[in-house]
Amino acid sequence: MSESLDLAAFPADFTWGTATSAYQIEGAVAEDGRAPSIWDTFAHTPGRVDNDDHGDVACDHYHRWPEDIALMKRLGADAYRLSIAWPRVLPGGDGPVNAAGLDFYDRLVDGLLDAGITPNVTLYHWDLPQSLQDRGGWTVRETAEHLADYASVVAGRLGDRVTQWATLNEPLCSGWIGHLEGRMAPGLTDLTAAVRASYHLLLAHGLATRAVRAAVPGARIGLVTNHSTVEAASTRPEDIAAATRMDGHTNRWWLDPVYGRGFPTDMRELYGVDLPERPGDLAAIAAPLDWHGLNYYFPATVTDDPRGPVPYAREVRLPDVPRTGMDWQIDAGGLEALLLRLTDEYGVRKLYVTENGSAFADTVSPDGAVHDPDRARYLEQHVSACARAVRKGVPLAGYYAWSLLDNFEWAYGYDKRFGLVHVDYATQVRTVKTSGLRYAEIIRAHRESRA
Repeated sequence: MSESLDLAAFPADFTWGTATSAYQIEGAVAEDGRAPSIWDTFAHTPGRVDNDDHGDVACDHYHRWPEDIALMKRLGADAYRLSIAWPRVLPGGDGPVNAAGLDFYDRLVDGLLDAGITPNVTLYHWDLPQSLQDRGGWTVRETAEHLADYASVVAGRLGDRVTQWATLNEPLCSGWIGHLEGRMAPGLTDLTAAVRASYHLLLAHGLATRAVRAAVPGARIGLVTNHSTVEAASTRPEDIAAATRMDGHTNRWWLDPVYGRGFPTDMRELYGVDLPERPGDLAAIAAPLDWHGLNYYFPATVTDDPRGPVPYAREVRLPDVPRTGMDWQIDAGGLEALLLRLTDEYGVRKLYVTENGSAFADTVSPDGAVHDPDRARYLEQHVSACARAVRKGVPLAGYYAWSLLDNFEWAYGYDKRFGLVHVDYATQVRTVKTSGLRYAEIIRAHRESRA
C-alpha cells in the first residue's frame, strides 16, 4: 500500500465503484428489438470516428455481462454505474416498450444484486434514439418530455430494486460537443441548435427527476456533470476575461440553473440566442437533488481568442506537465478544487466522483499480464485528492473509477483504453490490469482500516 493514501479520511460506508455506459460496451446493436441511436448513425458515417470504429460489438457486454459482474466482484466494487440504452427500451424514442430490452436490464440488475453490488443507473448517456433525432432531437422541447416518459418506464420496471438514479450524463458533451463542435453525435456545428439543446437537456433532467420520484418513492436522484478548473494563461485582462467566459461555458452554464440561479446572464449575452423558456421550466430544472455526480479528467488553461468560436477562449498546451494518452494534462488538484467548489459555492450536500480515469497505451506481456503503472499512479493521485477534499469538509460519498473495461471511446474509437480491465477486442478476453489490482487493494485496505 502506498503510504500517501489517507484512506482513513473516507467514511466507513464510502462507496467504491466502477462505471461504464451502454453504447460503449454492450454491442448487440440490432438484437432483441433495439433500434439505432444517434451514435450508431454517427459512428457509421465515414470519417467521424477514428479508424471508422463503431459500437456494433464493442465489449459484447450484452452477452458477457455475467463475466463482467464477476470481474467487479473480483475488484471488490461496492457499486456499478451503468446506463440504460434508450433505443433498447423504447426503440422509437416514444411509443411501444420493447419488453426484451427491459428484460436485459432486469437480468443485469438482479445479477448485480446477487453479487452484492449496488446498481447506480444513468438514464441518458448520449444514445438518443435516431427516430427522435429525425424529429429534431435535443433542439426541440418534445425530446425532453420523451425522456421523462422513458424515465417513468425504466423506473417503473427497475425501481423495486434500484434506488440510485442519475438523469443525465455530461449534458455539456451532448450540448456543446455534439451540437456546437460537431465532434460527437449528432455532429452539428450550430450555436443556436447547441444553446437550445443545452436548455432542453437540463429541462429533461428536471422532468425526469419528477418522473422517477413519482415512480420510485424513496429514490435517490442525482445529475452527473463534467467540469474542469479554468485558469488564465497570463495576468493580461483579456486572458482573465477569457477564463471567466470558459468557466461560464464549461461550468456555470450547467450548474447555475440546477441550483436555482437561472442561466448565467453573461453567457446568455455572449451566446446571443433566445432560450425556449416557458413558465415553470426553471423550477423544474432546479428540482432538489439527493446527490451530485462529478466527472473529472483534466484542467483548462486558456487565452483570449477573439477570432475563435464561442466562448472566444482557446486552451493553451502547457509544456513539461504530465499527460495521459489522450494528451490530457494530469492534475489531481483540479479534482479537489472542483469538489470544494461544488460544496462551498453550490451547497451540494452529497457528492460522488462518478467518473475519473486515464487512457494510456497498454501492452499485454508475454505472460498475459497488463502492467500499467501510469494508470495506477493516476488512480492513487486522484484518490488522494478525494481524501484531501473530505478532510476539508466535502461530503463525498463515493468514487467510481472510469472505466471497468476498455471500451468504445466515442470519436476516438478503440485505440484509447481507459479500463481497469483490458479487453482483447478480437477474442473478448478480459484481463485485470495492474491498475485494477491496485484499485482492489485500495478498496480492501479501506475496508480493513474501518473494520
